Amino acid sequence: MTKYEALKKYFGYSSFRTGQETLVDALLSGRDAMGIMPTGAGKSLCYQIPALLLPGITIVISPLISLMKDQVATLNQAGIHAAYLNSSLTSGQYKTALQNLIRGQYKIVYVAPERLLTDSFIDAARRIDISMISVDEAHCISQWGQDFRPSYLHIPDFLDHLAHRPVIGAFTATATREVREDILSLLALQNPVHIVTGFDRKNLRFTVQQPASKLKAMFEILRSRTDECGIIYCLTRKTVEEVCEELIRKGYSATRYHAGLSDTERQHNQDDFLYDRKQIMVATNAFGMGIDKSNVRYVIHYNMPKNIESYYQEAGRAGRDGLPSDCILLYSGQDVVTNQFFIDRMEPLPDTDEETASAIRAREQERLKQMTFYCFTNDCLRAYILRYFGEYGEGYCGNCSNCLTQFEEKDMTEIANKLISCIKSSRREYGLVTIADTVHGSQNTKILRAHLDDNPYYGSCKDIPIHLLRQVLNSLAIHGYLKISDGEYPVLQLTDTSQKLLKGEPFPMKIAKERPKPATGKSSKSEASGNSSVCYDRSLFEKLRILRLEIARQEKVPPYIVFSDKTLTQMCILLPKTKEEMLCVSGIGEMKYAKYGERFLSAIQRG
Repeated sequence: MTKYEALKKYFGYSSFRTGQETLVDALLSGRDAMGIMPTGAGKSLCYQIPALLLPGITIVISPLISLMKDQVATLNQAGIHAAYLNSSLTSGQYKTALQNLIRGQYKIVYVAPERLLTDSFIDAARRIDISMISVDEAHCISQWGQDFRPSYLHIPDFLDHLAHRPVIGAFTATATREVREDILSLLALQNPVHIVTGFDRKNLRFTVQQPASKLKAMFEILRSRTDECGIIYCLTRKTVEEVCEELIRKGYSATRYHAGLSDTERQHNQDDFLYDRKQIMVATNAFGMGIDKSNVRYVIHYNMPKNIESYYQEAGRAGRDGLPSDCILLYSGQDVVTNQFFIDRMEPLPDTDEETASAIRAREQERLKQMTFYCFTNDCLRAYILRYFGEYGEGYCGNCSNCLTQFEEKDMTEIANKLISCIKSSRREYGLVTIADTVHGSQNTKILRAHLDDNPYYGSCKDIPIHLLRQVLNSLAIHGYLKISDGEYPVLQLTDTSQKLLKGEPFPMKIAKERPKPATGKSSKSEASGNSSVCYDRSLFEKLRILRLEIARQEKVPPYIVFSDKTLTQMCILLPKTKEEMLCVSGIGEMKYAKYGERFLSAIQRG
């Protein structure tokens, strides 16, 4: 069987996506490989295709139980014998799985990193022919990554126990240059093929809002998405509970996920979401890694996460099927305070000296600043994220809230001068809100108690809207004219470049034009969701979706494992009448057709 035949037979695709074939060829030739590919770009195929064609067994090291279960269920549905070894198995199940592994019943086995150095697994690994080791979510090996897992550092030790070193592949979606260097070094990849296909997900629309009421903003977003699946991320368990309770009270189909729930309840709630029994998952960042649910049409961040890596990984759970989807962040200043609280109380990692722990904390502070600046930039949001990962391109994407907002450039030099002069003439350092209130002439207790009404610049910008003053201060920080200090209560500090403004350097700024209010308070679903219109029979799509749900319940698998929304949509567009025509639909191969093809053909013919 060739790689193309395996691709079509088991996965239903006629061609490889960008970067996939290069990585497949490298691994098949016995050469190590590292693939940095965005969520939804098909990283798993890069090691699953070689696993089918190489003579021995492929071991996939994976960090989460949910990720393993999802991948194994998908493989078994495609007719590929696969299994997982992790703490969710009873001792009897684990022993049986190891025996099956030794007997060669599986081509692909997913293993938790914590299991690698156990005597039973090492004994089994020595008795089988391992052709390849694939390290999934490889960024977990780096202490500079957002999901560092010390157990990943056991991988080199495990390799040392093997009679011969198999070919190694490493894959992840989010990795800065430092993290990529750590992966290459710590896994000791030998002359690897190194592919970075780019971090851009063009089907995702990015939006940042700073609403007076997050709850109202959330319900406004959901109003036009009553039949769509989505995830709402919150920073704390308390917020998860509050938001989920409000959703259920208003009649939404919602469930929740956080570390305060029992293992049984978390698993039950996750299954409700994956199996489409609930449409909305409200969760902390404990939920989501490795979840392949393809029909998530939106991800709302009710709070700003702690860094760009976490945000992009979580937001990237929308639109895995390539269809238009939304990533919406609801920002407030309290989000910064909460994240700072978490950073200040970070527990040092095991075996970490004080200098390294201090460096990690300082790095987290810098990441938080970059995340905060994302919420205030008037530049293209997509370009901001891509620049963070070292990818540069056009500064206009046409598919984010900034690019879709009309801006006008205004001279803010006078306002910027007054703000910097107010900071310079203050007797001590203050935060952004206090400085803005001072130049605005506020008479609140905090200003008067600190005698900031005696500052020569008190009230100097009383006619400027307070939100604009805060916007200018944030822009000054983004462009390096001011520095926001670290710590639980960040304050504004002057920098070496602050003096340039006082000496006459201009400070132009992009300001959003006032938008006329619509005649009605309602917007169309396409405007609200950003989903481009595709001409197909929506009623047929619903019938196919119901059929998919029936099959999924019969087979006790999530509906997207049967067919993705994208595959159902293509069926509605192409309207296949024969097996040959059905096999032209993306995502339908010989194995899937044999299981489901005739039933879907009949449903299409009935209309």
